[in-house]
Amino acid sequence: MFTPLPWLERNPTYKEQLTELKQKDVYTYGFLGYPVLQAADILMYKANGVPVGEDQAPHVELTREIARRFNHLYGEVFPVPDVLLTPTSKILGLDRRKMSKSYGNAIFLTDTDEVIDAKVSQMITDPQRGRKTDPGDPKICNVFSFHEIYSSPETVKAIKLECPSAKIGCVTCKRMMAGALKQGLEPIRARRRELESNMNRVKEIMAEGNKKSRAIAQQTMAEVREAVKI
Repeated sequence: MFTPLPWLERNPTYKEQLTELKQKDVYTYGFLGYPVLQAADILMYKANGVPVGEDQAPHVELTREIARRFNHLYGEVFPVPDVLLTPTSKILGLDRRKMSKSYGNAIFLTDTDEVIDAKVSQMITDPQRGRKTDPGDPKICNVFSFHEIYSSPETVKAIKLECPSAKIGCVTCKRMMAGALKQGLEPIRARRRELESNMNRVKEIMAEGNKKSRAIAQQTMAEVREAVKI
């Protein structure tokens, strides 16, 4: 039987996944090894803060626990990293579940305009709104949550007023959001196209990053070995 750690079970995001997790075979090393590997990636470079989504916050808490325990046993080596959440730290998938590649409900940064239009058209809106003439509730509409991120404040304000009074339909609302989403992603996609046209520069950036991170990792491991006397 899967028994979660108390501080994990108190996490609101974790509770949403707990029922599903209990139905899986958790007697594998991956359920322990993966979050510990993430902790190693964070602690190796002595991060003071980790920018993550809400669903990854429990993993950072495990990292904090490992850092505190190591420091208690061997001396202050690792900073205890904070969780850094943005105002939009949780974005649901097309079907209102966790956005995941394995669920097939994700919008990718590499998606074309046509693919984005098709995916957005399939998004679940207010489940209580069966017809255009029915009033909707933006607070429980997944499409509106994307509007809040990508659309202008004027558009967001208008939808807040027009959706509950059925002055705007879900199809129109989705098209508006898709347009704002494509506009928001365009600088990222443009930068990607630029880098793809110069793969030698990409390799140089990777080599520079590897060199810098290797030096930090070597220094950290030297401090760890000295602390544990090996």
